Amino acid sequence: MNHERIAALALTAFVTACSGGPATAPSAEVIAAHRAQLPSDPGDAAWRDAPVYTAALVLQDMVEPRLLEPSTDKVQVRALSDAKSIAFRLEWADPTVNDVPGLGRFSDACAVQLPVSIQADVPAPQMGETQRPVEITYWRAFWQSMVDGREDTIKALFPNATVDHYPFEAASLQPGSEAQREMAQRYAPARALGNDMAGPRTQPVQDLLAEGPGTIHPAAETRSVGRGMRSDQGWVVVLSRPLPHGLEPGARTQVAFAVWQGAHQEAGARKMRSVWVPLLLQK
Repeated sequence: MNHERIAALALTAFVTACSGGPATAPSAEVIAAHRAQLPSDPGDAAWRDAPVYTAALVLQDMVEPRLLEPSTDKVQVRALSDAKSIAFRLEWADPTVNDVPGLGRFSDACAVQLPVSIQADVPAPQMGETQRPVEITYWRAFWQSMVDGREDTIKALFPNATVDHYPFEAASLQPGSEAQREMAQRYAPARALGNDMAGPRTQPVQDLLAEGPGTIHPAAETRSVGRGMRSDQGWVVVLSRPLPHGLEPGARTQVAFAVWQGAHQEAGARKMRSVWVPLLLQK
């Protein structure tokens, strides 16, 4: 039995064990229980100690491009914190797996949004406001499949494709030489332009900043980490990131969530999202 199968069985057992136990009692807010060490595995037993919050999701139909037909109606959220970072475990139903990019293909994805700094009030939940930014930790199934070992090649994306020749694989170019690297970059324009949406990747997450719809852009660096796995019903994803400025144990703020269903052709602004949800950081 391979490691992926063992991990999937363990995750299924965890979800099943939690489905009727006291740890799944509904919570009126997201409560980040204190843990000395934050788990990175969605199936880690430590998540059983965290209360479950069920976040209702609504259509993003306020700005273009709008999502007009609902898909994912809710996401179950657990949270843990070690007083320096906070980890969220998001779980939602999705009957299809959309984790391989290509023409006309859309990725399953999720995100967690927090205010950049903790203040008496929070900016608009629609990705913040001018001079009142929000931080977004974004996970994509496309990236997860790459991190899990899918090769970043045409053959991996399109198994039935046949490639006659790539100029950067010419016999006259010594593998690994400067000339060979320059030729390879010429045929990978996204990478040549510094587009960090292109692979290969070492993490399936990216940190973003926004000050309102249409302003989203990559943060200077990605400090978050994450991992997603399939369950019997859909996806389970763990996203861990440093605490926002001013958020300390015992304090409260707001958090929001978003889910994209690839089979529903959701991408960018076309998504299911929550409103702001109260978040308590336990001591």
